[in-house]
Amino acid sequence: MVELAAPELDSVFHALGDPTRRRMLGALARGERTVSQLAEPFAISLAAASKHIKVLENAGMIRRQVQGRTHFCRLEPGPLASAHQWLSFYERFWTDRLDALERLLREEDAQKPTRENDNTDKAKTDKGEQS
Repeated sequence: MVELAAPELDSVFHALGDPTRRRMLGALARGERTVSQLAEPFAISLAAASKHIKVLENAGMIRRQVQGRTHFCRLEPGPLASAHQWLSFYERFWTDRLDALERLLREEDAQKPTRENDNTDKAKTDKGEQS
């Protein structure tokens, strides 16, 4: 099983749990943005946007650089890669389980007589003709 530091992974999933933060990450994936630029698409104050940005920073998902009075943010992909690695383990687990279930169901279907054969055999039995 994949072993990642639980507190770090928890903070990444917590950060991803909010649609505003996910949209902010989407904007940052297209390039560096100021705090004002990140807040602009939302009906929130700069203070509220700053709180969202702080959550993303605490999760290590973004880096903030201050130039004068302007705060620039950029995406840090490492924590997302770690979360993807963790999720990939479970994706493989469930894919393997579902593939095994599919094989079993296909084998079971292959062992069942077809419906057409069942009807023919039933008709023969009803007429007293057995094959």
